[in-house]
Amino acid sequence: MEINLFKSNKNVFWEALLVTILIFVLGVIAGFVLENWRTSNIDYLYVNSELNLLDVKVQSEIYGIGDFDCNAAINENINFANRIYEEANTLEKYQKASMLTEDLIVSHKKYDLLRTLLLLNSIKIKKECNASYSNVVYFYRFRDKNPDIIAKESVFSKLLVQLKEKMGNEILLIPIGFDGNVSSVKLILDNYNISENELPVILINEKIKIKDVETVEDLMKYFD
Repeated sequence: MEINLFKSNKNVFWEALLVTILIFVLGVIAGFVLENWRTSNIDYLYVNSELNLLDVKVQSEIYGIGDFDCNAAINENINFANRIYEEANTLEKYQKASMLTEDLIVSHKKYDLLRTLLLLNSIKIKKECNASYSNVVYFYRFRDKNPDIIAKESVFSKLLVQLKEKMGNEILLIPIGFDGNVSSVKLILDNYNISENELPVILINEKIKIKDVETVEDLMKYFD
């Protein structure tokens, strides 16, 4: 009886071990497949950001000519901004789910350059066409590891998403990350007298600088 019990316990042990190994192997395979899927999507975003960067450069040249359809320019600018915003959000999700690799950092910088060009185009269109939408630029440090800064950026991001949901195309929401190595972003910050230590900062219509805000209602007061 004792021998049978011993054999029974031994069999249970090996069965448990085999199940544990199987679960571990399946977990490794699933992780590998998921990471490859993320990498593939990041590669797509990377290439797409290059095309968008070229597109917005060409748009900027066209707006510089001074002879263009204002309604078409305004609509295209808003649609372009919304598309870039969604793509950048996808990139942010991948960043949170994975390690911040060099490829992700480079891709992030490309989107920051793209959105900087988008901002310059938007300012130009508003001036030339007397457009009624408001530019809302969110400057933040995407590689900062300070927990207080991360918490503040999280609050700002959520409030801006709520603001966009409430105001729709009445605002052009342009988040621009800063890590100190993109000169054009640094020049934009200097132009609006925003120091790196102040980030995160929300800039409305190139005039109103917001460093502290708690509710979306507080933000909406600036558009009355």
